[in-house]
Amino acid sequence: MSPANARKALVIGGSLGGLFAATALRAIGWQVEVYERSPKAMDSRGGGIVLQSDVLQHLRFAGINPAKALGVRSHDRLYLDRLGAVLHQQPMPQTQTSWNTLYNTLLAGLPAEHYHQGMKLLDFTQHDKRVTARFEDGSSAEGDLLVGADGAGSTVRGLLLPGMEPSYSGYVVWRGLIDESRLPEFATAQIYEDFVFQHDPESMMLEYMVPGIDGSTAPGERRFNWLWYLKAEAGAPLDKVLTDRDGQRRRYSIPPGALATEQEAWIRAQGEALANPAFRELIRQTEDIFVQAIIDFSVPRMVFDRVLLTGDAAFVPRPHTAGSTAKAAANALALAGALVGKTDLDAALQVWQRQQLVEGRRMGEWGVRMGNEIMGIGR
Repeated sequence: MSPANARKALVIGGSLGGLFAATALRAIGWQVEVYERSPKAMDSRGGGIVLQSDVLQHLRFAGINPAKALGVRSHDRLYLDRLGAVLHQQPMPQTQTSWNTLYNTLLAGLPAEHYHQGMKLLDFTQHDKRVTARFEDGSSAEGDLLVGADGAGSTVRGLLLPGMEPSYSGYVVWRGLIDESRLPEFATAQIYEDFVFQHDPESMMLEYMVPGIDGSTAPGERRFNWLWYLKAEAGAPLDKVLTDRDGQRRRYSIPPGALATEQEAWIRAQGEALANPAFRELIRQTEDIFVQAIIDFSVPRMVFDRVLLTGDAAFVPRPHTAGSTAKAAANALALAGALVGKTDLDAALQVWQRQQLVEGRRMGEWGVRMGNEIMGIGR
């Protein structure tokens, strides 16, 4: 297909899911425009991500060749008790990257003129096998396909499936990142380049190393990424956790730097009382703790004529699956594979949807079982 006759996709959402979709479709010759609601740069958001094969396969398919290593290799899985004694250790090598490293890698594979920031979607209409999107600034865009890749709080999904909302799991995850050089030597020695856990009743802490904020994987320039899953009852207790330092009740998460003073003091006190010595130091050395509610969500369908949902806009698996990012990559790769060379887009989208619904539901159900077992829910 010549550039003049190329199909065109409008991708709503400029985070990882949107960039996966955009770069995969560009690899099969589509014209793609990405519309991100945030007017600011997104290169410092998020935390650690386990680097799965789906992501690497996507990068190869999209022709994106990272200039340096994407992640930090961990060697063993290490289980500690509250005093820091080793309960169990087993070899299980894997690689961990970070949100900003992967985001910048994908963004480099998309020409800057096709990435539009500060573009808040208002609505869209479909007509004659085309889709027209309208934005808050008064502009509009038309394409053959509109991809809703705008995350768990998806505007696209809200327009397609009004009233459908994620359900709260009953627990949250507190998170932090610290530079490798800031951790005391005794703590570094115990958790260095390993995937480390402390599992107590209704609580699980874990940590692993990720690239530095600039993407460096050189020793001394990386970061420790920690997570702590704790229960928070729905209603007033959860509202308290998700109310930021300005008194605003956030929907699903409090980003770094916005945690309420009272909540920060509480989680730090919990660390002093309950964490093993190495994890206690991780919490002590973290400047900006952030928190996310663990939610579940599953759509009944992903294709609505020429509008589709992908990534977390369609399915939100629990983080224990380490699969949210991989799922978005797999959705995008499968979409490109389904559409390449096809003249009947509608039939191709239905084939894509059938497979992706099965995989999305499978991952979601697996994550619920695993998370509830870890947190002692439903026993």
